Amino acid sequence: MSWLDAVRRLRDDRVPGVLVTVSDVRGHAPRDAGAKMVVAATGTWGSVGGGNLEETAVARARVMIDAGAAVPEQLTVGLSDKARTDHGRQCCGGEVTLLLEPLPVVPSVAIFGVGHVGLELARVLSGHDLDLHLVDSRPGQLDDVRLARVLEGEARVEAHRAPVPELALGSVPPGTHVLVMTHDHAEDFALCDAALRCTHLGTIGLIGSSAKWTRFRTGLTVEGHDEATIARIRCPIGLPGLGSGGGKEPATIAVSVAAELLGLFAAERERAVR
Repeated sequence: MSWLDAVRRLRDDRVPGVLVTVSDVRGHAPRDAGAKMVVAATGTWGSVGGGNLEETAVARARVMIDAGAAVPEQLTVGLSDKARTDHGRQCCGGEVTLLLEPLPVVPSVAIFGVGHVGLELARVLSGHDLDLHLVDSRPGQLDDVRLARVLEGEARVEAHRAPVPELALGSVPPGTHVLVMTHDHAEDFALCDAALRCTHLGTIGLIGSSAKWTRFRTGLTVEGHDEATIARIRCPIGLPGLGSGGGKEPATIAVSVAAELLGLFAAERERAVR
């Protein structure tokens, strides 16, 4: 497998890794500048030269993975009989500088309901490196023309045209942050009920007023959910005093919810390195 395919697979499988690149070579070395290798906790793909050079790079990359590192590092390795490492000697006679770039597990967000607010939120989130799942029971809401500005962004976007939206919950990856904001309160309720029965999801957010949430809490209790389970749902979503709790313009709500999500992503990263 090529290093590029390995990067894609790690992202698909939601496994962290490190991309190692030969950034500079002085004297003789087994690979030229630009050679790449991908390192994960249990495998490697590609090569930066083999021997102690590569073993040193793999060992450092796995330390970075264990620490949840987010900042690239440079590593310089001498290739002479006087430059012994933990992995032996490599007597090419040169010196190699490696760039180690973390490949973290990116956040995953699923927006259920791509109406005015959902579309604005998708536009904001598409500017970030994340996996963005857009789900709607109305096929026209997920037309490529309508989503053009979303698809131009950095996020990897997957559209789910789902007549029964709650079935799409099973196809989103583990840890996905779910946002429920469909055009139909009955659909919202079915999604909340189904999401609470899933064990692989991250956070669950519901757009709406306190009155809507009161009705939903009562209904979810009737469906057999206890208080601790129901408390997994945030309602209203967005920063306090803004968005669904304050300004009612779709763009305002979208910015508010996106800002709250960025805070959740940061908290997730902090937990990962503890």
